[in-house]
Amino acid sequence: MSDRVRITEENQVATVTLTRADKRNALDLAMIRAIVEAGEILAARKDIRAVVLAGDGPAFSAGLDLAAMPEIAQFAMQGDVFLERTHGNSNLFQAASMVWAEMPQPVIAAVHGYAFGGAFQIMLGADLRIAAPDTRFSIMEGRWGIIPDMGGMVLMRRLARGDVIRKLTYSAEQFEAQQALDWGFVTELSDTPLKRAQALAAEIAQKSPDAIRAAKALIRDTELTGVKDTLIAESRVQEGLMGKPNQMEAVVAGMQKRAPKFTD
Repeated sequence: MSDRVRITEENQVATVTLTRADKRNALDLAMIRAIVEAGEILAARKDIRAVVLAGDGPAFSAGLDLAAMPEIAQFAMQGDVFLERTHGNSNLFQAASMVWAEMPQPVIAAVHGYAFGGAFQIMLGADLRIAAPDTRFSIMEGRWGIIPDMGGMVLMRRLARGDVIRKLTYSAEQFEAQQALDWGFVTELSDTPLKRAQALAAEIAQKSPDAIRAAKALIRDTELTGVKDTLIAESRVQEGLMGKPNQMEAVVAGMQKRAPKFTD
């Protein structure tokens, strides 16, 4: 769709690939805009049942492109760029991460090489994160006198303890994939993260799209709710699924031991 991001589709799974490999997929304004646009396009596609997020070349992304800092700084000084909500609850930079968390389809990030700074936050917007064992990570903003502001403060606290978030944010130190797994930032490790992510996405795409989308929304919306509200939300979602065509097709296909044929 641009010289920054490529979207490919197979069997109702979309793979979004960062394509600035010569720059380690570093984030400039064009890259950030392309990432947001890709997410928004796919979010509106009922025929897409799962999304894989990956990067070309030697790394998922090196994070903020330092050469683009003057352009980004100039852009940021144009009015209330940071405070203006241009994408739902988010500004442009936050939307690069939050678009994946908020889209109805499950998103799986395939991460290799490294994911630094803004790229780390973009990765966290995915529902699942499959990383190569030698991947390195960093909440690198502290090195440049800023804070993680691309949705990181929403996404990190859903996954890791507060003291871990503080340590990594304050120090800006690099950490390895096994540590990321132990702390909750990574779902699993794989020697072939893209292949594993695509296989998992294909498996998800075979399930009822109604149930998968409802499950994602339910999990996301009840992460911080109490027991009573969560139980009520469960019941409402189940009531909306039970007896509907896709739910009945799942049951009939299971009983007949055949592949289900769902409608989007």
